[in-house]
Amino acid sequence: MGRLSAAELDGVTIDAYGTLVTLLDPVPELTAALSERGVIRDRDAVAAGFRAEVAHYTLHAGEGHDEEGLARLQRDCAHVFLAAVAAGLDEAEFAPVYAGAMHFEVLPDVTAALERLRSLGLELAVAANWDLTLHRLLDEIELTRYFRVVVHAAGKPAPDGLLRALAELGVEPARALHIGDDGADELAGHAAGMHVAVAPLPEAVATLG
Repeated sequence: MGRLSAAELDGVTIDAYGTLVTLLDPVPELTAALSERGVIRDRDAVAAGFRAEVAHYTLHAGEGHDEEGLARLQRDCAHVFLAAVAAGLDEAEFAPVYAGAMHFEVLPDVTAALERLRSLGLELAVAANWDLTLHRLLDEIELTRYFRVVVHAAGKPAPDGLLRALAELGVEPARALHIGDDGADELAGHAAGMHVAVAPLPEAVATLG
């Protein structure tokens, strides 16, 4: 993105993971949860299991778009993890334990960047490849108040989720900016006809004139 003036914008859509929040290391908690159930695995094995689950989740996050889909997605993710660590545990029992080991925190200076965007009079939306729990997470980390719209199953790099967010905001794509941290965000933003900037969010916001 070249130098962009806030006067050229009416709204901003923002990715979640890697842009607003990051994941705290879940491996110690997952290792302990397995140990409590009689399954002893070292850190490398548990980390490998977690990576296998992340790969599955990345492809299927949008399936957790409602409560039924979310429950099924969490069971499937638990199944992938347990299979990867060769643990013969009940995936239905372990699913909430696995999901509960995922703890997120707000990235540095994100709140100040959101405050600046709001002070510029811009409408804000979250558009993320996430499941239904994104709404609860934003509440827990006290970011919900900044966003008028939250699209959790955005389906990036397809532009549909971004366009849906903009429609709900009442903002034209040419008057909107998307900020995200990876290639899917860039592709989706351009496909939607938006301006695009790359995270970190504070740096992207600082470029606005």
